[in-house]
Amino acid sequence: MANLHIKSRLLAVLVIGTMGGIASQQVPAQAATYHTVSTQSVKKTAYHKKSRKGAIFNKKHTRKVVNLKSHPNTTWYATQRATLKHGKTKGIYFYVKNGKGNIKGWIWHGYLKKGKAPFTLSKAKAAVAMDESTGKVVWSKNGNSARPIASVTKIMTLYLTLKKVDGKSSNWNKKIKIKSHGLVSMSRSAAYGGFHFTYGHKYTVKQLYDAAFLDSSNNSAIALGQWVAGSNAKFIKKMNAQAKAWKLDKAHFVSASGLENSDLRRYGYGYGSANANKVSAKDVALIARHLMRDYPRVLQDGQVGSKRVNGQLCYNYNNLLKGRKYYRASLKVDGLKTGYTPLAGYCFVGTGQKSGKHRVITVVLHDANEFTETRSLMDHAYSFKSMAN
Repeated sequence: MANLHIKSRLLAVLVIGTMGGIASQQVPAQAATYHTVSTQSVKKTAYHKKSRKGAIFNKKHTRKVVNLKSHPNTTWYATQRATLKHGKTKGIYFYVKNGKGNIKGWIWHGYLKKGKAPFTLSKAKAAVAMDESTGKVVWSKNGNSARPIASVTKIMTLYLTLKKVDGKSSNWNKKIKIKSHGLVSMSRSAAYGGFHFTYGHKYTVKQLYDAAFLDSSNNSAIALGQWVAGSNAKFIKKMNAQAKAWKLDKAHFVSASGLENSDLRRYGYGYGSANANKVSAKDVALIARHLMRDYPRVLQDGQVGSKRVNGQLCYNYNNLLKGRKYYRASLKVDGLKTGYTPLAGYCFVGTGQKSGKHRVITVVLHDANEFTETRSLMDHAYSFKSMAN
C-alpha cells in the first residue's frame, strides 16, 4: 500500500509537474497505467479531504481531473469502490463526485475522511449568521473579534436617525442647512463623497437619509448625526451610548460614517484617539436586528435599487438585490448595507427570508467576495433545523 501511494504521487508529478487547476493533462506514453482488479457499487457516502495532499484521476490514471487542495471545502460523494493495480502493488480507490456532479473521478481512499466538509468562508476575516427571530448566532468565524467595519457603520447612524424622526412627517421634511465647508469638500471627493452638497443649501432629513442609506454618502451620514445630536462629537457619544445600552461589548465608534480618522481629519471631523470604528461581526448583526425590528421600514427602503434625490442619482450597491449580478431568487435578500475602506476591506451586512424559514442576518467583514460568500453563508444558515418556521 505504501509503495502504491508513493508511486501514485510520483505519477501525479509526471502528469502535472505542479499541483493546481482543473485542466486535464496526459501522462507521458511510457508511464504505466493502473489496471482494475475489481469494482463494486457502494452506498453513497460523503467524504472530504484529509489534508492538502491528493488528486482525482480517471480510472487508468492517465489523466488528472483535479487536485484536492484546489477544492478545500468540497464534499465528495463516493458511489463505487475499486481495487486498482499499478505494477506489483494494489490499492483501494473510490469513485467520487462533487455535489454538482461536474467534477468526478477516482481517488485513493487514504486521501479522504468520512463526512461532509466543514463549512467555512475562505475570504472573510470575520463573519456570522444570525437567526433574526431569536438573535441566536448559528454560525461564526471570528465573530467576537472587533474589526473596522467601514460604511456598515451607517446602520447605527440610520437607527439613531429613525429614532429621532419617530415616524413623524414633520421630522422627515425638516430642512438641514449645510454650513460646513468640510462636508462640502468631502462630498466632492471622488474617494469619500458621492452625494454632492452645495454650501448653504437646505436638504430634508429624508433626502439625507436616502443618500446615506442607498448611496452610502459619508457627508450625508455626518450631517444626519449633527441633526440628531447637535454636533458630530455628541452624535458619536450617542452611538457609543446606544451600543452600551444594547450590551454590545465589542463595539466602539469614532465616526458616524465609517470613514477612518486618518481621512476625516482633513475635513475637520476627526474624533477620539482610535483611528477607526471597531465592531465585531456578532455586534454588527445585533445592531442590524435592532434596526429591522424597531424600524421595519428599512427593509422596504433598502430594496430600492436607485433613485433621484435632489436631482442626483443615488445608487444602491447591494448586488444581492433583484436584478443585480449576484441575485438569487430563493434567498429573497431585501437588505441591508455595504461598506468599504482599504483598512476594513469589503464588508456587507445582509438579510433575507427564505420561504418556510426564519429571517437570517449575515455579516461578512474584510471579504473580497462579500456577495458570493454571503450567499453561501445564507444557504448554510438555512441548513440548521432551528431556522425553520
